[in-house]
Amino acid sequence: MDYNSNGQWRSSGQDPFSSGDLPPFPAGGQGPTFGGSDFHDMGPEKPPKKPRNKGVWKVVALCLVCALIGGLAHPIYQSITGGSGTTLYTGDRTPTQVDTVAVDTSQELTTAEIYAKYVSSCVGITVDIVSTNIFGQTVTRAIAGSGFVITEDGYILTNYHVINGANSIKVTFSDGKEYTATYVGGQERNDIAVIKVEATGLTPVVIGKSSDMLVGEQVTTIGNPLGELTFSETTGIISALDRTITMRDGTQMNMIQTDCAINSGNSGGPLFNSHGEVIGIVSAKYSSGNSSSSASVEGLGFAIPMDDVADMVSDLVSNGYVTGQPLMGISVGDVEQAAQSYGVPAGAIVRVVTSGLCGEKAGLQAGDIITKIDDTEVTSGNDLITAKNTYKPGDTVKLTVYRSGETLTLELTLEESTPEKEALQDEAQKAYKEEQKQQQLQQQQQQGSGGWPFGIY
Repeated sequence: MDYNSNGQWRSSGQDPFSSGDLPPFPAGGQGPTFGGSDFHDMGPEKPPKKPRNKGVWKVVALCLVCALIGGLAHPIYQSITGGSGTTLYTGDRTPTQVDTVAVDTSQELTTAEIYAKYVSSCVGITVDIVSTNIFGQTVTRAIAGSGFVITEDGYILTNYHVINGANSIKVTFSDGKEYTATYVGGQERNDIAVIKVEATGLTPVVIGKSSDMLVGEQVTTIGNPLGELTFSETTGIISALDRTITMRDGTQMNMIQTDCAINSGNSGGPLFNSHGEVIGIVSAKYSSGNSSSSASVEGLGFAIPMDDVADMVSDLVSNGYVTGQPLMGISVGDVEQAAQSYGVPAGAIVRVVTSGLCGEKAGLQAGDIITKIDDTEVTSGNDLITAKNTYKPGDTVKLTVYRSGETLTLELTLEESTPEKEALQDEAQKAYKEEQKQQQLQQQQQQGSGGWPFGIY
């Protein structure tokens, strides 16, 4: 059928839906039957309604319904209907609210919940270290690290190397409050130290068991990388457990390996498990350079397992030092390969014998090489230290010693390490290092005094 110029339709005598093979419908007659229903005479013709594009408006209606649900009705409608101007689509997501009161370690937490709950337990540490340079001038340098609160009354745990030699210690909390901290005690061998601030009502962390952790479990740390990006949270997994790591000074330590982003300034920070429990103390990062700040290797961070030091930390808080630690009263190193090539045995060579302590009483001398402690073979200084730590103060051990081509057997009764005895050992080591330095200077002067053109600068 067609429309005339007035918008009315007129019959052409042909069914508009016919393929052309059927006869035209009579004007007032009866047409063919489809599926049991008849088309009958519809009566006088009525003017048709103005045509509408129903498909378009159905789409518009559907979009409006969706837009109302999503909160974007106006911009979507405007874009469909050709409204002018630029349309910006903005979300209406409700920000996540963390109820820190409801957060507890009986359930797994999101990293956002761990941060919200324990960022106030983490601190930034800045220390000033006063030293003398090669020109005899006094210089002061600053070192930044991290730490975390372990008691409500202000005891804070960190790494020993963060505060070692500090002239002053400043602690900063996430709310901006700053305190001057005092050194309580520490142990260099295990790289732990406790400091204290005069504050109460602090939020301590919850200590977990590192022995319960599995490789692949998620861990999180909060710290102060570079000493500037304060209270940064990074996350990763446990990459390995029980890694034996040799530190720059030759000390070997048992560590947790993680791929959390760890940088200079993170040292001393907590390593949380997915329940928000501290299972490690961030301590080191593998470096291919001469310092951690020049490290080019990524994803290789290490933390001290809490199970290894938890009892020591309790001792530091209660007594200011770790009780029950055996002491030999000597400082040792490794026998050089060059000496071994001349028949000198491998072992722990005695560098310093501290006056008044058990090593001197047993008859040990500087230059002695300890090759056995009881029945345990000793091939390096670390071997001796590891073996010694299996004993208790008061135990008597038998030492096999090589001295000037002869083998001796000495008996040594171990003493308990105390801050006073450690101070004596520190003084003896400083004297030894100063003596070595003077000997090196003398050798350099002798080598440089051979006459012109050598030795003239």
